[in-house]
Amino acid sequence: MDDDQPAAGLLRWLRREADLSQRELAQATGLTQARIARVETGRSDLGVGALVRIAAVAGARVALLHADGSELPPMTGDAATDRAGRRFPAHLDLRHGDEDWWADEVRYTRRRPEFTFDRDRSVRDRGRATRGTASDHPVPYAGDSLAERAVERRRAAFRAAAAERERRLAEGWRPRPLPELLCTCPPACDVLLAAGERWAHVEECPCRCDVG
Repeated sequence: MDDDQPAAGLLRWLRREADLSQRELAQATGLTQARIARVETGRSDLGVGALVRIAAVAGARVALLHADGSELPPMTGDAATDRAGRRFPAHLDLRHGDEDWWADEVRYTRRRPEFTFDRDRSVRDRGRATRGTASDHPVPYAGDSLAERAVERRRAAFRAAAAERERRLAEGWRPRPLPELLCTCPPACDVLLAAGERWAHVEECPCRCDVG
């Protein structure tokens, strides 16, 4: 018997904790009694899936720990995927497709994806040196599409401009009054407007007051 095999000692501990014989543990986990015996005598190793099932029977659970003793969580199954529904490679760092060019060689021929990654690992490493290494890939949420993000950027720009205007007004700035506009459109322009042609004018209109 090889007591240097950690799986052997773990399995014996779990079986003792569960108070089960090898045969009873085999029935509870779907393993064979022969396999349990081989692991306990150090002649075979125990797969992670089998270890998880055995631990559950004993009221325990399997976990990986960082060097500092904190638990290492698994990556989420809800993370962003590509257009084909496939998960991105785990070692890559994802970002939104509207954050810089996503692929220089195809920027003009392909539609930007919702999420992408830097193909050049040195670029990824420089980003990690600045912002750290994320523990997981991002999970899409409501308002996360490129179109919705573009709308939110415009709204943020409008809010910033309005706040700047209020600040300048509070400091005494007064905007220059706009010149009074006198509409001289002929009646034919009103006909186009009534027909739903917004900003439409007949060719001979000298005014074109709401264009450009």
